[in-house]
Amino acid sequence: MKITEPPRDPEQRRRDVLARLERELDIWVASADADGLPCLVPLWFVWDREAVWLCTRPTNPTGRNLSDGRRTRLAFADTRDVVLIDGEATDFTAEDVPAAAADAFHAKYGWDPRKDRAPYSFFQVRPRAVQAWHEVRELPRRHLMRDGVWLV
Repeated sequence: MKITEPPRDPEQRRRDVLARLERELDIWVASADADGLPCLVPLWFVWDREAVWLCTRPTNPTGRNLSDGRRTRLAFADTRDVVLIDGEATDFTAEDVPAAAADAFHAKYGWDPRKDRAPYSFFQVRPRAVQAWHEVRELPRRHLMRDGVWLV
């Protein structure tokens, strides 16, 4: 999208966010420990039309932070097409993760964390807030979701 193009309306931004959640492979995951030490990593993810599912080792900083703090900010890598998703995380072991979520992970990436030798946890991130914008011209009305409710 060129800066000379008109800004997208909020409805188009929502459609674009949902399309990216379907097609992207990686998402940046920001978390913090109890002392506020930040952690930022890219992870594979699956979108089930209600939540983002992540998978990581429960003993690494992101796994610990998501289990303990339950809050995260997710973002895609493109700085000209910004999507920020603030969410609340719920953790699941490989044994108690809903089969549909784990199966979707396997279908998308060809990897089934439930069968890995190392233990993995799954994290369901339910969006509470979503922002999306291209450049400064789309900063107004960038908030598409607040308190878990779509505004458009």
